[in-house]
Amino acid sequence: MLERYKLKYKNMPVQVRASFWFLICSFLQKGISTITTPIFTRLLSTEEYGQYSVFQSWLGIITIFVTMNMYSGVYTQGLIKFSDKRRIYASAFQRLTFVMVIVWTGIYLLFQNFWNRLFQLTTVQMLAMLLMIWTTAVFNFWAAEQRVEYRYRRLVTVTLLVSFLKPLVGIVFVIHAQDKVTARILGLALVELIGYTGLFFVQIKRGGRVLTVEFWKYAIMISVPLIPHYLSQTVLGNADRIMITNMVGNSEAGIYSLAYSLSQIMTLFNTSLMSTISPWIYQKIKERKTEDIAGTAYVALTLIAGVNLLLIAFAPETVAIFAPTSYYDAIWVIPPVAMSVFFMFCYDLFAKFEFYFEKTHYIMFASVCGAVLNIILNYFFIRKFGYYAAGYTTLLCYIVYALLHYAFMKKVCKEHLNGAKVYSAKVLIGMAVIFFALGFIFLFTYKIPVLRYLLVMVLLVTVIWKRKYIIRRIKSVMQARKIRQQK
Repeated sequence: MLERYKLKYKNMPVQVRASFWFLICSFLQKGISTITTPIFTRLLSTEEYGQYSVFQSWLGIITIFVTMNMYSGVYTQGLIKFSDKRRIYASAFQRLTFVMVIVWTGIYLLFQNFWNRLFQLTTVQMLAMLLMIWTTAVFNFWAAEQRVEYRYRRLVTVTLLVSFLKPLVGIVFVIHAQDKVTARILGLALVELIGYTGLFFVQIKRGGRVLTVEFWKYAIMISVPLIPHYLSQTVLGNADRIMITNMVGNSEAGIYSLAYSLSQIMTLFNTSLMSTISPWIYQKIKERKTEDIAGTAYVALTLIAGVNLLLIAFAPETVAIFAPTSYYDAIWVIPPVAMSVFFMFCYDLFAKFEFYFEKTHYIMFASVCGAVLNIILNYFFIRKFGYYAAGYTTLLCYIVYALLHYAFMKKVCKEHLNGAKVYSAKVLIGMAVIFFALGFIFLFTYKIPVLRYLLVMVLLVTVIWKRKYIIRRIKSVMQARKIRQQK
């Protein structure tokens, strides 16, 4: 039987094999660090965990200014658009990012006392942050090229090594250090420096000595208008922790950060699925075969909704596993933040059309609206209801965010794809309503474990019993949409 499965695997198209390993790879990259969270929540106090979480929040924000997030949509899109000059293109982006990191490091060193006071970080922590910004960019540039070319073996190897070493080195550093927060940061920086630096020289060498100013111009022209988008997106995901620290305290920020981190476990599925299907979606848009996208999107959304419901259902048990009792209140934050993960995935599906047709002003507008709304709501509701409110403001903002991108996607389709209707609003709303209903039902049963377990069993049995009907319904919806598209 084992030989039969091996034969089936070998006979699979390389795209299918690569997609499978990219999914595993993306999951492992963040999954291993998440699995080791119980160790660090016991090595760090709630206050220290809060300080480390705030460092991570600033890391996400500062990365945007230093690298302009060039390894995101614009880079992957260019790997497909400029496929005949792919190696030169990748090398150009690596060189440009290196220059930008050096320039920003110089700016930091000239005014380091000012920056240290502003971010409430030490010089060692700031330098480690700048190093991590560069190494992360190096890996993301290289990994995107591997995905586009379906080269999965090296990517899996590098990801596995680095993902396992990060927590191991971190544990050793934290145990033997007095400043445990800085030790945790230095552990990450050291592993990334050793694990990723070689990838930089590989892409530089393959690109040759050609200094392609045209690609630098392309990167800057596309990326600069997207800075407000990336910044707003990062603020939307990180402002709550920074605001809780300043308005309530480090300890509360630590509890909220644990809840947020556990909820964000499910973004691993988002990232894994999206990194796998993104090149395929861009290819379908390029070929004007947008009617093929919805089927895959609905299945992906169903999977995202399912895994998030499991997390919501078992939030009390998850917190008990991942942290000591001092973090227990995190259970009340998990449901709304986990629900927001569903809308993060929705947004990404819609925004692909804006990215492909370079409608950066649409992307920027939606992102800025979401971020500003988040800050305003946090300011008023955290003061009135405490840090729990930040979870619900996050959920509301991601709903608004997804709705704006859906509207802009329709506008882009009207302008560039002859008004193609990619997704059914009825299907999307129906999925969201069912997801909300089940999520809040589980939330209200946290203090009645027996009832909660019974509901989980009923839900699982229903899904298994009705699986054929559900599959038929999805297929019928897709068939009807294809017929309408052909007409």
